[in-house]
Amino acid sequence: MTWYTELIEPIGHSAQEKNEIYLQEYAKVINKFTTEFSAQFCTEDGAIDWQRLVRFNSGIAAT
Repeated sequence: MTWYTELIEPIGHSAQEKNEIYLQEYAKVINKFTTEFSAQFCTEDGAIDWQRLVRFNSGIAAT
């Protein structure tokens, strides 16, 4: 066996598995943040409520 097949190839396979897990978890976080953002800062038709978002970002209590 060569150095590549003994060392590098298994590392690449392990990295690919970890990357797939990472991408799945990343997608979950993006979905969660999108859902929370939509619930707090979007109107019923899906548009961003910019006044509410700016008030929140400015530290002014939303009414």
